[in-house]
Amino acid sequence: MAVSLNSLQRRVIYLPPRILLYGVPGVGKSTFAACAPKPVFIITEDGLGLLQVTSFPLACTFDDVMGALDCLINEPHDFESVVLDSLDWLEPLIWAKVCQAHRVNSIEEMGYGKGYVAALDYWRSYLDRLNRLRSEKSMVVVQVAHSTIRRFDSPEHEPFDRYDVKLHQKAAALVQEYSDCVLFANYKVFTTKADVGFGQRVNRAVGNGERLLFTQERPAFLAKNRYGLPPELPLDWNLLQGHLTGSQQPVTA
Repeated sequence: MAVSLNSLQRRVIYLPPRILLYGVPGVGKSTFAACAPKPVFIITEDGLGLLQVTSFPLACTFDDVMGALDCLINEPHDFESVVLDSLDWLEPLIWAKVCQAHRVNSIEEMGYGKGYVAALDYWRSYLDRLNRLRSEKSMVVVQVAHSTIRRFDSPEHEPFDRYDVKLHQKAAALVQEYSDCVLFANYKVFTTKADVGFGQRVNRAVGNGERLLFTQERPAFLAKNRYGLPPELPLDWNLLQGHLTGSQQPVTA
């Protein structure tokens, strides 16, 4: 078949979003993910509590996770979203798989950094299956992770601390690159001046329990999105979905 510029077409292809959601403990990450359309959970930690969701049995090995993904790829179902909860509990399962394959007791035994590089092959196999669910089954992908505070070495400024995904940095970079949205969930915090006597005043943090979803990177945290989302949103799946599909009016942050 001859190819020429006359064969060019202009079209929009919609694929469901690939979302990485991380945040501080107890902010409601799993509850938020459970509001995705017709979700099925693959759980690597027993942290759902009383949350009523459809899930595979607790995955105790990397093969358990891959088996669940293969079921969703190969068997008929009407689920519209797949939720992996959580990534930082999946990571030790991947490390155990690396140790098994290389016959070592610890990933550190493979030499400086080599074990974590080997682990990336398993991360890629896992992400490839998520991509198949997205492209072949039109499923929304939601990956849930906890946050950690990590030093960020900037080439432009002095190093500073910020919230980051609680994964080894090589794995975190791979998962972040894969994701269409990296969203940070946290409580809204205000600072106020408090009088401590003797003419001295200090800053105190206060909050009303409001939970926010941050969608664009700031010095205090990592975030990104490919949908032109407003910088912050309430932690509400319906509001996020409205912006992702274009049915929600823009919000001025």
